[in-house]
Amino acid sequence: MRIAFVIGSYPPAELEMRKRAVMACASPEVEIGFIQVAATSFIYGIGPAEIQMLAPYYIEAYRRAEQEGYDAAVPLGMLELGVDGGRSAVDIPVVGPCEAALHLAALLGDRFGCIGYEARMRPFMRAIVARHGMAERIAGWKDVGLDNPDLAGKRDQVIASFLNAARSLIDENGAEVIIPMGVSHCPTLFTAQWAAEQLQVPVVDGIGAPIRLAATLASLKLTHSRIRWPKSTSRP
Repeated sequence: MRIAFVIGSYPPAELEMRKRAVMACASPEVEIGFIQVAATSFIYGIGPAEIQMLAPYYIEAYRRAEQEGYDAAVPLGMLELGVDGGRSAVDIPVVGPCEAALHLAALLGDRFGCIGYEARMRPFMRAIVARHGMAERIAGWKDVGLDNPDLAGKRDQVIASFLNAARSLIDENGAEVIIPMGVSHCPTLFTAQWAAEQLQVPVVDGIGAPIRLAATLASLKLTHSRIRWPKSTSRP
């Protein structure tokens, strides 16, 4: 299966870290290629307006992925960039990382602990989870206390904050599975497998989950319902 991974613009070192995390999910059965868009979510203070403005860039990238013969497409990040519209624009599966992580987590436990970047981001991340019908499965929300552009430069602090937040969610909130609500901490700075070993609970990240689910959908010849996502050829 050939999976198109759609990624925005990043400084070179930041881009390379994310690409390494993505390519760790490749295998002889799953080939991954990158499609880069001329837009970015790597900014301070991102919110609903910026997220919506990114959607057209990603929808066009999904069209390009289909034209280039990819079997499915996945965007970088838990913001589901262009996913809803993309499913109407193309016939291949477009898998949202947040949705994929939530559904995989549901196979591993009943209650999820979510760890984001900053508390400021929780309202719109909660809205994404609610849209996927998983709000009642959330045991609690924590964050590492840094905005996305600052994470890589404070790796040790991020790891310590993540583990402390996860242990609190497990011990005090009853979380059975941890979901990083972002990919710039996990799995970009540390792997979900490593975190799971430290915490002794499953950790489901937003890169491995959507890539593998996208490959599964493609291998089963499944794609999105045209009743739910009518075909569209519209452009801005």
